[in-house]
Amino acid sequence: MKTAEVIYTGDLRTQTTHIRSGQSFITDAPVDNQGKGEAFSPTDLAATSLACCMITTMGIAAKTHEIDMKGARAEVLKIMANDPRRIASIEVDIYMPDLPFSPKEKIILEKAANACPVKRSLHPDLKEVLRIHWA
Repeated sequence: MKTAEVIYTGDLRTQTTHIRSGQSFITDAPVDNQGKGEAFSPTDLAATSLACCMITTMGIAAKTHEIDMKGARAEVLKIMANDPRRIASIEVDIYMPDLPFSPKEKIILEKAANACPVKRSLHPDLKEVLRIHWA
């Protein structure tokens, strides 16, 4: 089964549908690349998917080790480069809830974040910065 369907709707916009769930969203080209910037750009999604993957992988580890991390959140900074136009760096700040994480739990969760499949799939020239903030 295919993962998604992407339809170009014109004016540098796409309509994307997740086949299994039927959930959909739009993307727009960014303002700095001829777009309207009214929605996530494809490069925004690439950068954001790194943070989503990190938190999800941490959540899997947390579930396995019975660690409560509900309320964790991430902020993403994407920095573009030109010639060729590409994502130069992604900075992810993960803010953990104000809970008493043990040193062992912190190591488990940090290792999980760094082992996420998106991180492992990115080009080695892409600079990635991960900062986990423990309350």
